[in-house]
Amino acid sequence: MQLRPYQNDLVEQVRQAWREGYKAPCIVLGCGGGKSCIVAEIARRTTWNGKRVLFLVHRRELVDQIFRTFVRWGVLMDLCQIGMVQTFTRRLKKLPKPALIITDENHHSLAQSYKRIYEHFSDVPRVGVTATPVRLNGDGLGDVNDKLIIGVSTKWLIEHNCLAPYDYYAPSVADLTGLHTKMGEYVTADIEKAMIKNTVFGDVIKYYKQLADGKKAVCYCSSVKHSLATAKAFRDAGISAEHIDGATPKAQREQIIADFRNGTITILCNVDLISEGFDVPDCECTILLRPTHSLTLYIQQSMRCMRYKPNKRAVIIDHVGNYARHGMPDDDREWTLEKRKKLSVKKIEKEQEEKVRQCPECFFTFSAPPAGQKAVCPHCGYVFPTAERTVETDTTAKLIKVEGFKLDFSTPDDCHSYADLLAYAKSHGYKTGWAYFQARKRGMIA
Repeated sequence: MQLRPYQNDLVEQVRQAWREGYKAPCIVLGCGGGKSCIVAEIARRTTWNGKRVLFLVHRRELVDQIFRTFVRWGVLMDLCQIGMVQTFTRRLKKLPKPALIITDENHHSLAQSYKRIYEHFSDVPRVGVTATPVRLNGDGLGDVNDKLIIGVSTKWLIEHNCLAPYDYYAPSVADLTGLHTKMGEYVTADIEKAMIKNTVFGDVIKYYKQLADGKKAVCYCSSVKHSLATAKAFRDAGISAEHIDGATPKAQREQIIADFRNGTITILCNVDLISEGFDVPDCECTILLRPTHSLTLYIQQSMRCMRYKPNKRAVIIDHVGNYARHGMPDDDREWTLEKRKKLSVKKIEKEQEEKVRQCPECFFTFSAPPAGQKAVCPHCGYVFPTAERTVETDTTAKLIKVEGFKLDFSTPDDCHSYADLLAYAKSHGYKTGWAYFQARKRGMIA
């Protein structure tokens, strides 16, 4: 198996970073860019040189998936340990020292569990991979990484048939005002209360039929209760749907995914499970029913339907306005290792809203055109009105040069206010009391 040229270039940039003395570079590549293949190739080269690799994941479901990828890629698995960071943290003293640590979904690595491993093997070089090198609060990863190696953009991946192009719709279905946040994220109970309503389910199903009827879709919900209720609402509408979560028995989950793959199930509802790195069959639509402040979660979930197939056009239906918080999935973003400047949530959302337009006629959502260019909906042709300011001009007006004011009081009688008297006193070397006395005498002050 071989890497694509842009993937191989990232591997070579990592090697160059190590040669230059960097200890912990992080590869940044968008969803669908092939990060698993890149780390598999790095692990293969390392193990074939007789050196050990420690591969860190944050979720149990990813262990088997990564293992299968590594075996297929030719990694010598007797020299490669794959496991959850929580497990490795508890067994640090028993772990053989690796020659390389690879961190999957590297944006999680600021957690103390990761840091304990890094500190225990403080002289071991590392490399991480992620699509979004930021924490929930927007800070960079400078505490754990010393260099970002930026891959091709999501737009590039779409243009070169590595990802499918997409249409983005944002019909609102629920009143989400007043949602509370905790630890930087929306409170699940608040979202659940807003979303579990018959009217909401009715609109979700209506817009699915209107925008993606018959397409296989992954639906992201706010809680298990919400996900179960959403799946039931789809079934009640005659659309095959099932729910899975982290507690779903493995055999049952595998059967549901197999049914989704072969088309027996059309809608697959879940809560965050089918996000970071989780392998599911191809689908053509994602339905977002969970508002989030996490750019990482938004990117992972919205782009789930963009795996490339010839002539495929993905459909993203955002019922909770995530686009207004984060922009479009393929927006070009500037990444940094530094902590970001603190901004209020409202200011961040306002900045994103200015970059995006939502058609009031068909709900199609797209990146705003450059300043001065009229916005036209690419889907239905709706022309956005342009706010214009009318400026009245007077062609008879003449320009007057404005210079600094010059005070010219020849005598106290030329002063017509207390301020004038103060200025006169200052210019003649009088004390301010003189000005006060003159003003009282003339009735300028009481």
